[in-house]
Amino acid sequence: MKQLRKTAGYGGAIGGILLAGLLFAGCRTHKPVFSELPVMDQETAPGNRFHVGDLVTVVFSATSDQIPTHEERVKEDGTITLPYLGSIRAAGKTSGELQNEIHDLYVPKYYVNLTVTVRSEARYYYVGGQVKAPGPKEYLGETDIIKAIQAAGDFTDYAKKTKVRLTRGGHSEIINCNKAISDPRYHVPVYPGDKIFVPIRVFLE
Repeated sequence: MKQLRKTAGYGGAIGGILLAGLLFAGCRTHKPVFSELPVMDQETAPGNRFHVGDLVTVVFSATSDQIPTHEERVKEDGTITLPYLGSIRAAGKTSGELQNEIHDLYVPKYYVNLTVTVRSEARYYYVGGQVKAPGPKEYLGETDIIKAIQAAGDFTDYAKKTKVRLTRGGHSEIINCNKAISDPRYHVPVYPGDKIFVPIRVFLE
């Protein structure tokens, strides 16, 4: 009976070790592959913020007055000038942040009912190297590295798909795009201002 208890205890210990191992392996499986690249919100990515020289379009909609649309490039001091309000800082803000600020400055001091919409010029990311149509590509909304490369005409026959470099700000990562097709951990998002470079493949590889 004692021997049976010992065996059962031994089996329980082994089972616990195996379970812990499986849990640890599961944790490792879900560990993010790309830990160095900054993860950003689509709205607040640096490429979505206004800079000096960017065109800002402010559209007003009021119930009582017809207010003309205001278009202006961000001045050297980072501001735009709006009727009644004067200078407002636009540089460093997203369209949504600037839109909310303008609305709150006009309502209720100047208007009771007013809708403000702030628009920016088209934003771009860049794809170079071994793609069929390299160059800047307009950012049309949420996308990832595979879709971004497809927007650039897809890979050439000489592309080294396992060593694609994505640069964001001061960070770069090498991405295996062959794995990205089948493994969701490699579905790296692409934001405005990102740079993608596809190197050439050595024929012996």
